[in-house]
Amino acid sequence: MRGARGAGFLLLAAAFLIAALVEETIAGLSASETALIVGFGAVALILAAGIIEKFSRHWTYGVQALAVSGGILAALIIAYSSRDEFQALLDRAIGDVSLGRTVVTDKGEVVAARKMDGSFVVAASVNGRETRFIFDTGASTVVIRGEHAAALGFRPEALDYSIPVSTANGMALAAPVIIPTLSVGPITERNVQALITQSGSLHANLLGMTFLERLGSYEVRSNRLILRAKN
Repeated sequence: MRGARGAGFLLLAAAFLIAALVEETIAGLSASETALIVGFGAVALILAAGIIEKFSRHWTYGVQALAVSGGILAALIIAYSSRDEFQALLDRAIGDVSLGRTVVTDKGEVVAARKMDGSFVVAASVNGRETRFIFDTGASTVVIRGEHAAALGFRPEALDYSIPVSTANGMALAAPVIIPTLSVGPITERNVQALITQSGSLHANLLGMTFLERLGSYEVRSNRLILRAKN
């Protein structure tokens, strides 16, 4: 039974990792739903191992283990019925340990945790396509890597690389564009001015001032970045 119990704990760890790190759907289920199913299976496996072990010692111990396990399963069912509230709490906890993942509070604020290098990575959507930006108040505009242009809905052959920009790799040319929709969590801005750099000249997309200046406010509090919509 030690093997079954060990497998249960491994599944439990896998559930936490799925909730913290996975963002895509798995077999049509969201990461949180998958984590709940894997976690429930892990707990059931651990409880079953305990019940069998107790019965092997004496039937009275087995009955006691059944009663305790029944209480635990009942508590899990109650917790599942309140899963929306638990998911909100889980997201807040994950925001502390899963670097770069954005969390939306009940006030509509978008919160991101600071990375080890001191930067903030923000999950966003450009023209309905998911991508990530580094929060950068030093960038006068939103800047997109040339490598990401096609995937985000821009036609590389139509870009006019005519604006000189300074990057960590030196001077480069960038093409001016208008982003029809740029969303960070529930915050959506339309017709955002941006630049697309030539491939190889930038290591990450930058969430610059042409987006940030439209917000109601933004602040860095301790190790958290907080973005708030104007309305």
